[in-house]
Amino acid sequence: MRRREFLASSLLALPMGCAVVRGPGPAPLRIATFKADVTPPLGAPLCHGSVQPAKRIDDPLTARGIILLPGDQPPIVLCSVEWVAIANAAHDAFREALARAVGAPVGRVSVHAIHAHSAPGIDFSTEQILVAHGLSGRMFDPAAAHKAIADTAKAAAEAVNAPRRVTHLGTGMGRVDKVASNRRILAPSGKCIMTRMSSCRSPKAIAAPEGIIDPYVRMLSFWDGDRPLAVLMYYATHPMSYYGRGGVSCDFAGIARAMREKAVPGAFHIYFNGAGGDIAAGKYNDGSKKMRPILAARMAKGMKAAWDSQARVPICADDVGWTVYPVALPVRDILLKDKLLAKVKDTKRSTRDRVRRARELAWVRRMQSGHRIELTCLRLGPARVLHMPGELCIEYQLAAQQMRPDAFVCLAAYADDGMAYICMKKAYAQGGYEPSRVSRVAPEVEDVLMPAMRRLLAVPQP
Repeated sequence: MRRREFLASSLLALPMGCAVVRGPGPAPLRIATFKADVTPPLGAPLCHGSVQPAKRIDDPLTARGIILLPGDQPPIVLCSVEWVAIANAAHDAFREALARAVGAPVGRVSVHAIHAHSAPGIDFSTEQILVAHGLSGRMFDPAAAHKAIADTAKAAAEAVNAPRRVTHLGTGMGRVDKVASNRRILAPSGKCIMTRMSSCRSPKAIAAPEGIIDPYVRMLSFWDGDRPLAVLMYYATHPMSYYGRGGVSCDFAGIARAMREKAVPGAFHIYFNGAGGDIAAGKYNDGSKKMRPILAARMAKGMKAAWDSQARVPICADDVGWTVYPVALPVRDILLKDKLLAKVKDTKRSTRDRVRRARELAWVRRMQSGHRIELTCLRLGPARVLHMPGELCIEYQLAAQQMRPDAFVCLAAYADDGMAYICMKKAYAQGGYEPSRVSRVAPEVEDVLMPAMRRLLAVPQP
């Protein structure tokens, strides 16, 4: 749709009672919301093919998004998908499809996964490698992935023609108790001596302190007068109670989101995972089925506290801004193309291992091609929202908040997940699961991301 046609159709679609500002005065902010069913078919691989395939649907999965229409500025799209990950060319495809659907530049589209493990993880770059070696469809269902992207884009295209006026923005925080704990348990020497994963039954690990976390869920809400229209929520943790048993689920984070949506009729709710790379529920979760609703209720309680605490301010199109900062992320020096390709070709290795090596190879090729990862920041009046890639570790989120103590800073991670874990530089010397086994970036990644966050948040460089 051409820009002129888009603006005309959007103005005509304003709901009754929403006056269009003409002449002097600020342009109004308008929004549209959309969702699509992205539940995989039975038999589809889950969690990158590393667990049992889908045997039943415990919870349907959705892609949920909001389209911001700030006056004469191009649209901005934020989308959260209830999958484990969206990586490399698949992330490109998702953003491009949404951009075409709403008439926005690709650089103004941000797509994230919530990182639920009882869900698909898709990567078209890896699938291309797998196809060449007889492993097509072992990581995810390609046809289902393409359909999910198309369905989400179609929903966005329909939604953008029926925007609603926004007069106020709400900001609120609520504490979430007995959910998050840091996975990395350090000795006095600073070395990582134990990893407390998403579920844990080790008395020693359970007794260890929570460690460094962000205990707060942050909330942004959009209002037309006294009517709530949409709610965005941000909380940092691996959102897994139990997984790998064949049941498709958005897990406790998605369930908590649904609980809050029912509690606030008419307000469309979207959940974004924060920098939860080294955060999980292990201290408070034994992996039993009974814990999923308990963890969901605890998270929903924190979301309610954020809702109840919110302060509202007027907002218009002039209060909205969007900044893009592309970066090249340093590749881990142990990831060598020739060796990875040899492992992919080795039929004596397990399929799971060959898929993992293909994922690593896809990332190396992508970075060596000169590709840049786009980091973005949304300005919404007093709020700033950073959109970051990968399984970002919590100290990046805390650092971002400290950079702008005068602003309400939210962070959504798990955008392009080609690089997997992104740790702080010191973690690579400390050891442990995240930096030693599954991070595809070098320790110098901190030297790239910290200055980038300062630029996005408009903080003077030190």
